[in-house]
Amino acid sequence: MQRVIWQTLTETQKQAALSRSELVQDGAVAESVRAILARVKNEGDAGLLALTEQFDGPLGDNWQLGPEQMAEAGGRLDEALKQAIDQAIDNIGRFHSAQQPQTLALNVANGVRCELRSEAIERVGLYVPGGTAPLISTVLMLALPARIAGCELKVMVTPPPVNDAILYAASRCGVDTLLTIGGAQAIAALAYGTETVPRVDKIFGPGNRFVTEAKTQVSQQGTAIDMPAGPSEVLVIADDSANPDFVAADLLSQAEHGEDSQVMLVTNSAALADAVEQAVSRQLECLPRSAVAQVALSQSRVILADTLEQACAISNAYAPEHLIVQTRAPRDLLPRLRAAGSIFLGPWTPESVGDYASGTNHVLPTYGAARTASSLSLADFQRRFTVQELSQDGLNTLANAVTTLAEAEGLRAHATAVTLRLEAQQ
Repeated sequence: MQRVIWQTLTETQKQAALSRSELVQDGAVAESVRAILARVKNEGDAGLLALTEQFDGPLGDNWQLGPEQMAEAGGRLDEALKQAIDQAIDNIGRFHSAQQPQTLALNVANGVRCELRSEAIERVGLYVPGGTAPLISTVLMLALPARIAGCELKVMVTPPPVNDAILYAASRCGVDTLLTIGGAQAIAALAYGTETVPRVDKIFGPGNRFVTEAKTQVSQQGTAIDMPAGPSEVLVIADDSANPDFVAADLLSQAEHGEDSQVMLVTNSAALADAVEQAVSRQLECLPRSAVAQVALSQSRVILADTLEQACAISNAYAPEHLIVQTRAPRDLLPRLRAAGSIFLGPWTPESVGDYASGTNHVLPTYGAARTASSLSLADFQRRFTVQELSQDGLNTLANAVTTLAEAEGLRAHATAVTLRLEAQQ
């Protein structure tokens, strides 16, 4: 990890110290995804199955699973794993249930009533990546909020083969249909619909660059998505009271995600920085994914700040996906922290608890998007709309203001819609 002293840097150097690796726009990937989307859109199931066989192998007949088939997986699962899933579900469910919006109704003037209401998005698609390990937590973070929000149809797609833990989690979280398909072709099926796959209104979930590109392209064609997914990242603010082994473990927990991950330590203690670097070296040797983490560390930094206030300002400028605060009084810094996907306070709050079971959602804005974007929550599975209702007196109260503004904007019909009603009162 490169070490820099913040006060010695020019403004240009500060920007460089907080920079991320460039997200390379791969024209070949974009064109490949465009062709995949078009084929599924035009050919339906036939195109979907052909593309799945090309990329993942033959699907077979049993590629659509309903609630009963998903539930059967529980009988094949280790009891300790089931209990861990159930505990995570309890916490995530409790936190997201508390996010249910309340209808706002207000008489803003005599005879003028305004409301803000929320309703669930009816049909949602949930993408759970495949790979070397089953991403059980992704099922929980997507499917459980969808169920709590009241989404009528929850369609999950995940590449084959599907682990029993994924099936059990999907069953417990109320997934209606699980399809063993993945990649850009799965995103296409959700966006356009096929003879078998229902079209959805919004697609959630992470994936590789083909999946991310497919989500981006369908979002430009009318299907909503949760957020673009970038490389994983963490920033740790620490002072000389921090446990260097804890800090090192937190940095490595993100570095092992991928070679394009980035981890940052911001501290006002050079001694703590030294101790963390030593701890990182020791722990790195024990990691199965040490080679991956080493590449991520090569593009990561230790920043020496003068004060914790300055450390907070640096963190706000970086806007990390995950922000860990290990200081003597971490909650005291919370009012100064403005931009982060999720914040973890104190020595006993590793980032991994948020990934799995604390109750918060681990789908977070990356690549500096936390300056303007929010972590996934129940609100993302719902839509808000306003209602207004005026009495005759209420219209009379607003009539002059509305007609004057409409005429000033040159929109005569807007004014007429009011004046006709006034004349009808005569």
